[in-house]
Amino acid sequence: MEAFEWQQARSPAEAAALITHTTAEAMLTLQARPTVQQAILVKAGGVDLLDLMKEGLVIPRRLVDISQLAELEGISAGDDGGLRIGALTTLAQIAEHPGLRQSHAALAQAAATAASPQIRNRATLGGNLLQRPRCWYFRSAAHHCLRKGGGHCFAYAGDNRYHAVFANHGCAIVHPSTPATALLAFHARVELLHPQGHRHLLPLEDFFVLPEADLHRENNLAAGEILTAVLLPSLAPPTHSVYLHIAEKAAFDWPLADVAVVLDLDGEDYCRHASIVLGAAAPIPWRAMQAEAVLTGVKISEETARAAGQAAVAGATPLDHNTYKLPLFTTLVRRAVLLAAGLDQNSALP
Repeated sequence: MEAFEWQQARSPAEAAALITHTTAEAMLTLQARPTVQQAILVKAGGVDLLDLMKEGLVIPRRLVDISQLAELEGISAGDDGGLRIGALTTLAQIAEHPGLRQSHAALAQAAATAASPQIRNRATLGGNLLQRPRCWYFRSAAHHCLRKGGGHCFAYAGDNRYHAVFANHGCAIVHPSTPATALLAFHARVELLHPQGHRHLLPLEDFFVLPEADLHRENNLAAGEILTAVLLPSLAPPTHSVYLHIAEKAAFDWPLADVAVVLDLDGEDYCRHASIVLGAAAPIPWRAMQAEAVLTGVKISEETARAAGQAAVAGATPLDHNTYKLPLFTTLVRRAVLLAAGLDQNSALP
């Protein structure tokens, strides 16, 4: 890892004014001009950024540390009756928060399964949402892939067992954030601080970027902007949510497939509104709109849950080595719907 300068930010506004590049921009600059690197980047927990620096994929001139800014920490009531989660709130704090575990259970469940206990105690929500893809070709300095400004995606003809099954034309990464799957299901918004000092809110669905819109980045964060908070809307009772995932290891692993389901039910288990999001499925957290439509206006049962699971994978375009993901998503959606409705999932097992 190359030497770099270190600066402790005294406020979010000061940090925003100092930052010159996003991590994605800094990586592209390095690929184009490897001997000239003047980027000033923001650092919070540093879990992903330091990995990229160790791998030689980004070589900043200076890091601006925001990890000591108390105003970016914690979970509090929002202005609209929802919840505000500071960007520096750790995944462990989210997983253990009693209010979140009751009102937004799927988010607490997702945070509790991310990475390992050691990482969850250090990794921040903002950093987790902004981490770069975990595709091994992207992370390899020897592979100049499309996302790093190269000529093609190595995953298509290579080892693509962990890659996308939706929206995988051009670049086949999957979005690496586990909490993002649940946050999108809750229609969360991100709060962004501009270098000029003003803030604005953006729906998470509009924050993430598909490869067809931009091959080189995963979100709409601009140079100098800082993600300061995530806002969760208030939920009309009775709303129930569940997050489920399947991974090769019980800890320190990314999911092969994960699902967040949020159901707004009446007193007779009829679904007034369903929100279903798939993770590890596409370059962004993937909204399963056809599955949502299957459930809306009907009574939740094993039959309707199974139909939603089948609808969730409609239109998928798996690659040579990841077709196995489709039955995983089908099963996870079915089980999550039944659990969210309070029905016995064991009766619905194959």
